[in-house]
Amino acid sequence: VQLVESGGGEVQAGGSLSLSCTVSGHIYPTNCMGWIRLAPGDKREAVAAVYAGTGATSYADSVKGRFTISQTNGKNTVHLAMNNLKPEDTSRYYCASNPGGREDQCLESLMGGYWGQGTQVTVS
Repeated sequence: VQLVESGGGEVQAGGSLSLSCTVSGHIYPTNCMGWIRLAPGDKREAVAAVYAGTGATSYADSVKGRFTISQTNGKNTVHLAMNNLKPEDTSRYYCASNPGGREDQCLESLMGGYWGQGTQVTVS
């Protein structure tokens, strides 16, 4: 299984960035795809997820109304649009997928799935 991320970078507070991820190698279509961030001190937070079958999305409270997750390309590519970024959003962001994730637990399921290499987002 490979998860290849792109995007990220550095932006001033209030600005926007976007992330993309393409997932390959799953034998079966993956149910849940999304993003996890890892801040200093090993604080892990699943921030956004999409359930491939229905397109249902879920978000952490900390990013609701600011981040938007979407999927394309036969549902193996996921994007994260991040608006009104805050310094506390600074983190390394990892694309994650869980083939067996349930729709009602999609966000939580990402922690136990496959992760990419991560891409840095810095907000100053």
